[in-house]
Amino acid sequence: MDRNQPCPCGSDHPYEACCGVFHGGAKAPTPEALMRSRFSAFVLGKADYLRQTWHTSTRPTSLNLDDSPRWQSLSVLSASQHGDQGTVHFRAVYKDQADWGYLEEASEFIREFGVWYYLAGNPTQGVLKPGRNDHCPCGSGRKYKNCCLA
Repeated sequence: MDRNQPCPCGSDHPYEACCGVFHGGAKAPTPEALMRSRFSAFVLGKADYLRQTWHTSTRPTSLNLDDSPRWQSLSVLSASQHGDQGTVHFRAVYKDQADWGYLEEASEFIREFGVWYYLAGNPTQGVLKPGRNDHCPCGSGRKYKNCCLA
């Protein structure tokens, strides 16, 4: 990814100054920063980073991202931190072939020895049916009819 491109997490910062820092080895300072970096890792196919930031008690033995949908945008709905525990409620929009969908989850995070890890979450998924005059789900800010529908 070009270092000056906007970060996939939607922060409006360049990737290198945002999630690229964490993908390069820095530790995320908050549950929200970790969740955003994990979303960017899904977008960029960084399965090793995802496994590394997953708590050992819930970490999958392997992670294959080959059949993942094309992640488009992220909205953080709320984030909280209380001591060494945190929660981030988010909605991620994706495109799978010609269909638009979303995944919404209230993720749980835990901090051990100063490092935040993704612990668990209960995701819900749904289908998006954007109208021609709705904002495009890809996150461009343009109307659907002038963006991905065109």
